[in-house]
Amino acid sequence: MSEKIKAFAAFTRGATLTPFAYDPPPLKENELRIDITHCGICGSDIHAIEDDYSVSDFPFVPGHEVVGFISEVGSEIPNSRIGERVGVGWQARACGHCEWCLKGEVQLCLDVTNNGTWTPYGGFSTSVVVQDEFAYPLPDDLPSEFTAVLMCAGITVFTALSRYYSPTAHKIGIVGIGGLGHLALQFASAMGYEVTAISSSSKKREEALAFGASHYIDTSEAAAYKKIEDCFDMLLITSQGSLDWDDIQDTLKRRGKIILVAFPHVDLNPVDLVVHELSILGSFVGTPEDMRKMLAFAAKHKIKPMVEIMPMSQINEAVSKLRENKAHYRIVLVNDLN
Repeated sequence: MSEKIKAFAAFTRGATLTPFAYDPPPLKENELRIDITHCGICGSDIHAIEDDYSVSDFPFVPGHEVVGFISEVGSEIPNSRIGERVGVGWQARACGHCEWCLKGEVQLCLDVTNNGTWTPYGGFSTSVVVQDEFAYPLPDDLPSEFTAVLMCAGITVFTALSRYYSPTAHKIGIVGIGGLGHLALQFASAMGYEVTAISSSSKKREEALAFGASHYIDTSEAAAYKKIEDCFDMLLITSQGSLDWDDIQDTLKRRGKIILVAFPHVDLNPVDLVVHELSILGSFVGTPEDMRKMLAFAAKHKIKPMVEIMPMSQINEAVSKLRENKAHYRIVLVNDLN
């Protein structure tokens, strides 16, 4: 393949994305090239453009919620895979030899900085290169515009919810009804949780109930948290914003769990944490097996994100909508760069 890849890149920290062309990276034996048809925009793309994680290399091409078709394969991969529709999430590779890879927990690979789909360049482009293990065949009944979002947001909430579900501890509060939260409501309901949506706005009540919540708490109302004291076995935190952690902790039963799948500011009083024997846990994407289970589960239960479709050529307008919290609930780019 000799034709240059077309993309949009930030050339400096926080910069507007501008057209960028680069030579196709050569394939290693266990890699394949995917011609992109759809790519979702995730909040972590914005963080990476801003280099909030201090790992972005510029020029930086974001994008890690990819759907497309395999166009070229390395020598270890059968040619029969060419033409296959696949999805790719945040993780596109793993070192294969660290302690976590050897355990099968590749999402915890010690070479995490180099594992992202945006290394060397990401999905706001005409193609990406990934290791074979991280290109997932897609069920025919999952449309590409929905599946793109499932590849990151979907696996993020599915892994946390499936890992900690128990029939005897199934009352859950989902904090934040946005890009992650609206999917978490659907997955949690389908898994058998008793679901309460927790939001700082009354505007999302009807949608949250339609997504699968049995109850809705608007925390802007007076004494809202009093209604759910000592209520939940688990809280799933999908919000990036500031939270009232004293009130949050009070909603948990003894030995309840707080699961973080987003990156909110955490400022905890340790008293209830200790006295009530609470746990705070992080959950990061999932294993390839988790991804395959998530895709099958989403297809079976007809779980789908609410998306806005925009052409990739309007990437800066899409990024601005996400930065201004105007996306409802996710934005997916359709590739029009070819």
